[in-house]
Amino acid sequence: MEIVVALVFSAAVLFGADRLLLWLESRGHVNWRRKGRKSLSEEPTAELDSMLSDRSNR
Repeated sequence: MEIVVALVFSAAVLFGADRLLLWLESRGHVNWRRKGRKSLSEEPTAELDSMLSDRSNR
């Protein structure tokens, strides 16, 4: 009986985590299931990268 309770609890936790991540994805915070991964070449450079490249050009 304990194993059944453990399996049900595990399923509930996974379902809750999935719903939370889908909610965060709808708000634009993470990419989870419905939106694919973004290509790193299309992403803007980080602030630190921009500062370092500007400093080297001076």
